[in-house]
Amino acid sequence: MDALGSDLSIRLSRREEIPAHSAAKRKHRLVPVPLWLAPKLALYLAMRDQEINNSELARRLGVHERVVRRMLDPQHATKAEKIQAALAVLGKQMTVEVRDAA
Repeated sequence: MDALGSDLSIRLSRREEIPAHSAAKRKHRLVPVPLWLAPKLALYLAMRDQEINNSELARRLGVHERVVRRMLDPQHATKAEKIQAALAVLGKQMTVEVRDAA
């Protein structure tokens, strides 16, 4: 999970393509995206899908553009409520799921 988080964090920092997850193969386990990174990736992907840049999202949220930059910065400890609000502006809903360990 640490290696996946590091790779995705670097890709996010560089504004690179984030690969889609692969399907689970027989006798293989899926590796979850670390919780600290998953909301930032969801926001980044929603922005890319809708072709929304930082300035436009900031305008919609009524905040300065640097606030959006921080939300997308893997090194910045952004409050979940801020990312949740940004996702809502983009028509997304953030949920948390807890499953039994395999």
